[in-house]
This record gives sequence, C-alpha cells and structure tokens, in this order.
Amino acid sequence: MLSTNQKGALAEVAIAKRAIELEIEIYRPVAEGGRFDLIFAFDYDDLARVQCKYAPVRDGVLDIRSYSSRRTRSGCIRRHYTAQEIDALATFCPSNGCCYYLPMAMVSDQGQIRLRVDPAKSCQDAGINWATA
Repeated sequence: MLSTNQKGALAEVAIAKRAIELEIEIYRPVAEGGRFDLIFAFDYDDLARVQCKYAPVRDGVLDIRSYSSRRTRSGCIRRHYTAQEIDALATFCPSNGCCYYLPMAMVSDQGQIRLRVDPAKSCQDAGINWATA
C-alpha cells in the first residue's frame, strides 16, 4: 500500500504529465512544504498556483479534500486552502488514470468536493458535479 507521500508524488507526476500533453507550461517551487505543488502557465500573463491531490474512485465518486492535514502531539490539524494561497486543485484518479482541474471558485468554502464518475443508483442528475477529464 502506498504511503501518503507516495500518493502525493504519484499525483504530481501524473498531473504534470497531463499538463505537458496539453501543452501547458509547468513550473515547480524550489522548496517543498508550500501551499501549492505546481504552477501552470496557460499564457504569459495567466499563471495558476495548483495544489495536486490523489483521489481514487469510491462508490462511483471522487472525494477531493480541499485541505491539508498533519498530526501533532495535540491531534490532527486541518488547514483549508484559500483563494489567496492557490488558484486551483488538480486531482489524479488512479482508478481511471484521469486528471481533473478544479478552479478555486468551485472549491472554496468546502471541506471537500465530490465529483461523480458513475451514474447515481437513484438516477439523480440534479445538483451533481460530474467528473469530466
């Protein structure tokens, strides 16, 4: 089983690979531990700070956490990403090999966002965020 760090590294590589295939220039911060993993240059004046996430499909849905967490002596500390820190979440799904780009406008003020990969058993369609690669 992969460790959390291995999952994060795998997501970063897969997302970077997909961005290169789409002819998006990518840059990496020099130091680790910042709030974003990559910078996408869509154009010379359009840069996006991107936090990479790893999210397998569970019950037909991708659960993408929009926070970081770490353990301390006093317990688990969660810190939500803000629009001042990142511009988007990019998610790699190992179950289907796809990558998903979620602008912060879609994510902010939520602890997680759910993207449906498979149709709902109830055939519900309203209010569902569909995963489109």
